[in-house]
Amino acid sequence: MEIKVVNKDKSNLSFTVDGIDSVFANTIRRISLVEVPTMAVDEVEFLKNSGALYDEIIAHRLGLVPLVSDIDSYNVKEDCKCKGKGCASCQTTLSLDVKGPCTVYASDLKSKDPAIKAAFPKMPITILLKDQALKLIATAKLGNGKKHTKFSPCHIHYRLHPEVKVENSKNADAVEKICPTHVFSKDGGKLKVKNEMDCILCNACVDIAEPSGSVKVEGNKNKFIFFMESFGQLDNKRVMQEALKIFDSKLDDFSKSIKKVK
Repeated sequence: MEIKVVNKDKSNLSFTVDGIDSVFANTIRRISLVEVPTMAVDEVEFLKNSGALYDEIIAHRLGLVPLVSDIDSYNVKEDCKCKGKGCASCQTTLSLDVKGPCTVYASDLKSKDPAIKAAFPKMPITILLKDQALKLIATAKLGNGKKHTKFSPCHIHYRLHPEVKVENSKNADAVEKICPTHVFSKDGGKLKVKNEMDCILCNACVDIAEPSGSVKVEGNKNKFIFFMESFGQLDNKRVMQEALKIFDSKLDDFSKSIKKVK
């Protein structure tokens, strides 16, 4: 297996994986989406709300605010020693106390745990006019995307790595122009592959190439391009590390269960 990073910035990561099949690729995708735990607001107690938005709308918005946190410091509530009652090991509280006129931002949430903060401080929650106020206490806990999408740490998808081959195409101009992702270029009038990885396997070039078969496009079923975008709670590398840890744990459990079978 070989992994290569193609592009990386603060919130996006693309990489290729060679030597796996679609089953493995999809397993990693699904675990990353719905099983990697993150912290999110789960309950809100309103002490005062004289603004225009109903309590339910504000609570919903707070639940969707990505929270940066040290997930190693908390337990999933259902697996905690408190047996789901709620304690400092599985949840924490955030308070908000703002008076108008102003825009209430995610940065106005003050966490009991200084390690927990809004990933995007300037995310607006609501607008308060003169003499309006908003005061609340929110409880945040660890969860995963299986329970609610608000806990999902990222968006991730993959596609087959394209393999494009050109052999003496006679209509280089037409083939170059019809490609929607500009995979081809010309060199001395001859058609060349410039950006193979950008190919989306649409086969438009294959259909018009002359003579027939002079351009060949296919996806490598054992090599994949992954695209990840973090929602801010964890960086992409940490999401992938956590996903692989969860996958490894599942395999260990399966192996132990198999050994018990007589």
